[in-house]
Amino acid sequence: MSSEKDESHPAQHELELSGAQMRKFVDQAMDRIAGYIDSLPLQPSINLEGAAGVARSVMEPMPEHGTAFAAILDRLFRDLVPVGYNTAGPGYLAYIPGGGLPHTAVADLIASSVNRYVGVWAAAPALAQLEAAVVRWFADVIGYPQEARGLLTTGGSMANFTALVAARRNKLPDNFLAGTIYASDQVHHSVVKAAILAGFPEANIKLVPSDAQYRIRIDLLEKAIAEDRAQGMTPFMMVASAGTTNTGAVDELDSMADLAASEKLWLHVDAAYGGFFLMTGRGKKVMRGIERSDSVTLDPHKALFISYGTGSLVVRDGEALRRAHAVHAQYLPPMQEDSDLVDFCLYSPELSRGFRGLRVWLPMKMHGAGPFRKNLEEKLDLAEWATAELRRMPEIEIVAEPQLSVVAFRLRREGLGSADLSALNRRFLDKINAPRRVFLTSTMLGDDFVIRICVLSFRTHKDRMEAAMEDIRAALADL
Repeated sequence: MSSEKDESHPAQHELELSGAQMRKFVDQAMDRIAGYIDSLPLQPSINLEGAAGVARSVMEPMPEHGTAFAAILDRLFRDLVPVGYNTAGPGYLAYIPGGGLPHTAVADLIASSVNRYVGVWAAAPALAQLEAAVVRWFADVIGYPQEARGLLTTGGSMANFTALVAARRNKLPDNFLAGTIYASDQVHHSVVKAAILAGFPEANIKLVPSDAQYRIRIDLLEKAIAEDRAQGMTPFMMVASAGTTNTGAVDELDSMADLAASEKLWLHVDAAYGGFFLMTGRGKKVMRGIERSDSVTLDPHKALFISYGTGSLVVRDGEALRRAHAVHAQYLPPMQEDSDLVDFCLYSPELSRGFRGLRVWLPMKMHGAGPFRKNLEEKLDLAEWATAELRRMPEIEIVAEPQLSVVAFRLRREGLGSADLSALNRRFLDKINAPRRVFLTSTMLGDDFVIRICVLSFRTHKDRMEAAMEDIRAALADL
């Protein structure tokens, strides 16, 4: 063997940044980020001008050679970031707002820089346990016992999927195709998608009509279960909503828990939007009975204001979640026998995963729960205030009173049929959004086109809601 040094493949150090180089990069980025955050109240709530052209401009071949970082930042903040919905701004009252708490960005910088792996406890014991502590906080918010376990996910869709798989594997045999799932006609579409991805025929997903307050009708739910049993099907799961996207409706959780207990069904609560309102007195009252469920989806990137990509699932019986997901392999290190220590790979579809816990832990440790609770109380107040203001406007009908922080309304005109009324409200919505101080969205409730306001961002306060009412009044006058 030759002792001469092989120079055909010299060591490559170009991708290795020193601490000083990293600081320079971060400082350059912060120059843009700081300006962006400070200008959020002045930015349009929606900007889709030339969106298709801008989007196509990024579809380019993989570059062989690099571009100066400053030039990349300029393109991002000048051309790419401004196009779309301003979900971080105070005027974003559309869909279910996500906050984009800046603390999350710092947490992500730390988590990505240290790049510790938390899927297995032994790889980063303290950091894995930090994330387990966050899950414990969430279990306490719900009112679950100490044996509850859970995980942080990318969002509510993955949490709902994980819950459905856990219910299937704990309640049904390997041949599970007779299993049926029940939810209201207002349930989030991710529940239907989760069932299909988990292998169920779409016909096995029974959407039960809702009542005048857009909550599942318990009498029809009970009837559907009985009919399916009579036809040889196997009811095994019901999904309650604690804050629907359409109207913010909260199903009668105590009544659903009673029925689930008597029928021996798994009760999952999709509280992705509404769950953290449990931190308030009003939220606890509306969601009474949630602690009796088998599992709950909570989205910190909604009502805890954390940045997108942070959902969670909490399961009352941690062993049920583990039974559904635990698979062993020879190349993995030993799993923990101590019940207080968590190997997340045993409770989740994921093995490789990011360190998500710091996104929640850091801002909560910095501020405590108090400011989060006060922000949620403020959003409930603002939704009630907006509803009262809308009620004073001529020809405005409140279609769905706020059960949390969503109100749905529409413009009524005598003599107009359903189609013409929907067309009128579409024009009304366009005029409301035209000044781009606020961005409202719509939904269909039956055959009715309605307009929604969802107040949830930590940056949305009374002044922006007053601006929203001004724009609604101006649009009304213009029609």
